[in-house]
Amino acid sequence: MRTSVTVSPHLIERHIRESPLLERAYRLLERDLEVQELLRMSNVFAVHRLRFNDHGPVHARIAAGTALELLHLLVSSGVKPSCIRDGTCTDIDEAKLIVFMGAYLHDIGNSVHRTNHEFIGALLAKDILDKVLPEVLRDKLEDDPRMLYSLRQEIMHAIYCTAPDIECLTVEGGVVKIADGLDMAEGRARVPYRLGKVDIHAVSALSIKRVELMRGVERPVRIIVHMDEWAGIFQVEKVLLPKVLKSGLQNYVEIVAISRGKEVLTYPEREEGAQTCKVKEGT
Repeated sequence: MRTSVTVSPHLIERHIRESPLLERAYRLLERDLEVQELLRMSNVFAVHRLRFNDHGPVHARIAAGTALELLHLLVSSGVKPSCIRDGTCTDIDEAKLIVFMGAYLHDIGNSVHRTNHEFIGALLAKDILDKVLPEVLRDKLEDDPRMLYSLRQEIMHAIYCTAPDIECLTVEGGVVKIADGLDMAEGRARVPYRLGKVDIHAVSALSIKRVELMRGVERPVRIIVHMDEWAGIFQVEKVLLPKVLKSGLQNYVEIVAISRGKEVLTYPEREEGAQTCKVKEGT
């Protein structure tokens, strides 16, 4: 029987409890003054100056927990992380660390400017990772000091690849990219909406009540988006789906959008050999 989990800020706690390495990394990032101030400044720029959705600490936690859940679903279905396949890490815990830190730090570039924030964020992350990773990996670096640099580059790749037009070259990067798009429920849009932003992005996000993840019917990952208004379709078609299609993981993911108990959108919908999404007629 398939069970689902809800995308939320609490999902991260479920995963760090299972890994001392992840727990150490999470506590270090949560206590790091620079990291927390960059996340706060990301919201100053994105939310208060541009009236965008949340890009701060709560979004960082949601994206990180969601990314770890996606990785779990993929790995438990036999998908091998790229870092293990290519020898840049040695075990699944290190693959989880790449995903976690990439997702947690992916929006820090907004603390400089929204434009090119993924590229800026990857560069800003270098010094943070050089500071934090030696403590996180303290039990491993004695055996292989090169690990500091290989994992750092994998994390920087995952951050950079959250850009809409950038193809992910690793499973880990693809997981982070999709996780970023799954933080779409109504709470993320409340602040800019209260500040006066009323456009399709805000209204669409407010229409989405919750997002669930579970093992798919035919694919490893099934994403279920619950909405109470038709406007939520915009968020799925224009925000989430482009991320999935650029993730390199599009063949592992199913998406179903449900409005008031009815399926209103499905992905993939196969037409003439191509994979597309389909909005249901008569809804």
